[in-house]
Amino acid sequence: MTTASAPLTTARGEAALGRVSWVRNPWVVFLARRLGRLLVSVAFLVTLAFLMIHLIPGDPVRAALGISAPPELVAARQESLGLNDPIVVQYVNYVKALFSGDLGVSMTSGVAVSETIGQRLPASAGLAAGAFTVVMIVSIPLGLCMAVLTRGGRRRGTELGFTSTSAVVAAIPEFLLAVGLVFVFGVTLGWLPVAGRDGLSSYILPVLALSLGPALLMARIVRVEALSVLEQDFVRTARAKRLPHWRVYLRHVFPNALTSTLTIGGLLLSAMIVGTVLVENVFAWPGMGMTIVQSILSKDYPLVQGIVLVYGVAVLLVNLLVDLMLAVVDPRSTIREA
Repeated sequence: MTTASAPLTTARGEAALGRVSWVRNPWVVFLARRLGRLLVSVAFLVTLAFLMIHLIPGDPVRAALGISAPPELVAARQESLGLNDPIVVQYVNYVKALFSGDLGVSMTSGVAVSETIGQRLPASAGLAAGAFTVVMIVSIPLGLCMAVLTRGGRRRGTELGFTSTSAVVAAIPEFLLAVGLVFVFGVTLGWLPVAGRDGLSSYILPVLALSLGPALLMARIVRVEALSVLEQDFVRTARAKRLPHWRVYLRHVFPNALTSTLTIGGLLLSAMIVGTVLVENVFAWPGMGMTIVQSILSKDYPLVQGIVLVYGVAVLLVNLLVDLMLAVVDPRSTIREA
């Protein structure tokens, strides 16, 4: 009996150890913590979006329907929206509706908020994606090139011109830069369309307005990180081996400067997602940015709630994606800090 049960006991012990080692795996712990933070952040965001209607002074239904709306219509709309229920009941119903994909109904148009967002989201997403692509394509080669040209205190004039120009352009707000681009390339020169979303040419000015400042800011960061890497011993060793310059820069310098680039890139993408609100209104871009401004002016709070949720979740997902990419690029430091 004892001899027969020994292998079974050993197998159970090994299975238990396997489960413990799986749970204690650094990647599992890292992912669990990041997903936990995401869920807490989403819950906080949902709560703030729900309280938006209740914290704003006045009656949102009356504000949306107008002061001349009959009291019977206002009361019926309040009842249909569940605004007469206790606030706890309203919150529970709101969360239940979100789990089913129901973001509510617009107070002004009567169209489902999810349908409106579905129509507007592609335009905003395309604008943000295009701007982020331009930022990465321009900033990384420019930053590496400036680091190579100005390493060791060389070309002080080039360094001063680059840092001064990038600082000034990066400090200009997106909407002000957008107005300037419209005046120069749209009104004065007449080269590009200044309003609407019609063809690839209509993307050029909005994408430039969103990406020009962040691209130069990112280039400055890439330059600083690359300069630090160029002073490392392993780069000197690679040069001593007479490796081709392109190989030294691409195989040794760029990967080691990538961590900070990804971190700042994620922050810039989050900022560009939010920055589309102002740029879209300058260019009459049919995205969520223009829609949220119109809905705020018309007191259409369910639509404002839905768009705020989408923007907030998008920023949180971008941050999660950046964390995962950093963990892949530099697993030792990232997972250890988690």
